[in-house]
Amino acid sequence: MTNVVDERRRAERVHTDLDARWEGVLAASRGSVVDISSSGCFVLTNDDVQPKELIRLEIKMPTGRDIYLWGEVVYQIAEMGFALRFTGSDETEHRMLAACLDYLRESKAETALC
Repeated sequence: MTNVVDERRRAERVHTDLDARWEGVLAASRGSVVDISSSGCFVLTNDDVQPKELIRLEIKMPTGRDIYLWGEVVYQIAEMGFALRFTGSDETEHRMLAACLDYLRESKAETALC
């Protein structure tokens, strides 16, 4: 049986620290995206969400562009944050996410060379 962590780790994760805003059914708040992949991310935030809740996430990129993604809460850790599985099927969302991941990977590679 595959558990949630195994499922999440099938896609390459990029560790990062990006400012974000999110909106759920009952709350909206700010947080930080600390890792991201093509299938989801983890958001550090104090506010409560519920598993399976639909979330709209706005990520502030260092390039000055924001990306907007939809996802479903996979799990929540009280007073820490939540894991989000991206659910958007819009081609524009896929392209924006791919560009974000490429930018973050390139930034990490340049930092490693210094």
